[in-house]
Amino acid sequence: MYAEVQEVVRLSPTLLRVVLTGGTLDQFEASTATDAYINAQFLPEHSPVTVPFGPADLEGLDPALRPKPRRFTIRRWDPEHHQLSIDFVSHGEDGYAGRWASRAQPGDRLQFNGPGGSYRPSPNVDWHLFVGDESAFGAIGASLETLSSAARAIVFALVDSPDHEIDLPSAADVTVHWVHRETADDPETVLVDGVANANFPDGDFDVFVHGEASEVRAIRRLLVADRGVDKDTASISPYWRRQHTDEAWRSVKRSWMADQSADV
Repeated sequence: MYAEVQEVVRLSPTLLRVVLTGGTLDQFEASTATDAYINAQFLPEHSPVTVPFGPADLEGLDPALRPKPRRFTIRRWDPEHHQLSIDFVSHGEDGYAGRWASRAQPGDRLQFNGPGGSYRPSPNVDWHLFVGDESAFGAIGASLETLSSAARAIVFALVDSPDHEIDLPSAADVTVHWVHRETADDPETVLVDGVANANFPDGDFDVFVHGEASEVRAIRRLLVADRGVDKDTASISPYWRRQHTDEAWRSVKRSWMADQSADV
């Protein structure tokens, strides 16, 4: 499946929203999950491959020129206009996906598979907890938009500074705690500390925690051990790992997840 860039919207200094349309999106089958994602295929510079491509186009191709798979959460799907919005964390020329998003122009094409996904806010709880950095804002934002006016949610959102905060609209009663790296004594623990020191409302709650691996693991440990969260029903998983390329993170993620599961 593939689509074309319709527009690119800068949400913050490091967050871009790419709106895709056309291509084969008339065949797109949406997921009910609010963490629904696509497996996008990004072409390295100088690759002779063009979108759309198939297995035959990749036969005998140098591995350095083959498409690089990356998973991205769907921020919004508009079935009426066949528009798919994806939010990208972009640091200029770093990474295949960020580079593509920072350079994207109307008419550019992106090929992908999917969607997948498994989380949706439970209607059977008293409130909802969302925790994450910029990489999780797509899923957090999509989740908040499904909540009714009778729902309540608390969000811990990690960004560099106030200039990086974005709108997270919802009909629900939502409290967003913005956590800033630039003013923190320890940027690598400031999100964990924020959750650890929070006063949670009474009642049952469901949990969505995603972002950097070390932060997610520490938050999982305190939620399960100190807050009584059921680790089997909570959605807690890392999207990336500090000081690791995507390929390096993929190579160790399975063992990391096994170690995380054994923590508590």
